[in-house]
Amino acid sequence: MASKAKVSFHVAVADEPLKRLIEHARQEQQRERDWINQRRRELLVPGLSRRAAAKIRRDIRTEVAAKRRCGEFGGARDDILARAMREELRARGLDRDWPEPPEGETDAPGRRWGTPPSQPMGEGGYTGRLSVNLPHDLGETVRRAAYWTSKEAVEALQEWADRWGDGIDVTLSEAERNGIPPGLALLAAAGQPSAPQSALELRDQLRAQVLTVGDLIRAAVDRATHDGQPEIPGEAQR
Repeated sequence: MASKAKVSFHVAVADEPLKRLIEHARQEQQRERDWINQRRRELLVPGLSRRAAAKIRRDIRTEVAAKRRCGEFGGARDDILARAMREELRARGLDRDWPEPPEGETDAPGRRWGTPPSQPMGEGGYTGRLSVNLPHDLGETVRRAAYWTSKEAVEALQEWADRWGDGIDVTLSEAERNGIPPGLALLAAAGQPSAPQSALELRDQLRAQVLTVGDLIRAAVDRATHDGQPEIPGEAQR
């Protein structure tokens, strides 16, 4: 029997894709309800025994489950996103058995070390929040794929920060998270060498190579709510 365990993710998303996802899920659920009601009108004819009527309802539920599994019905929002996530992983070549990361590496709070937010919260950035529960095997694949795909770039960013420092914004953010007074954090940052333009460009290149769980979930949202397949970052340059 398939595992019922789920893995929960909570990510920041742009408002418009979130609205599209909510509306898409609503339409899918309505389409499913309409089909069920139509089948009941067709099969639950007057004069049936209670036992026969119960069997028909059970058969209809079985049909619905089969249609969900094959994608004919989208199901609930989590079902829609799980299907889109599997498609996204396959499209990126990430749908494989990844080794388990070192203990504690994938369950740390916040974003990956050394990377800035993809977009700021607030106006012009990620104004929405999305919670999604994925099947355990899929959720683990998402976490592990993000970790191993980004490992070399993250390590290079750590080396970069050891050489040039994190920058004022990151320094203040980390200080706030660690309970360090801003004045002390700024004083420490002032003593760090100033990175030349070439080093800043290298940092940007490394950051672009980091793939986060949030990146994958946002891509799955886009995939689930668009008729066409969204372009995978980097594909156009290959």
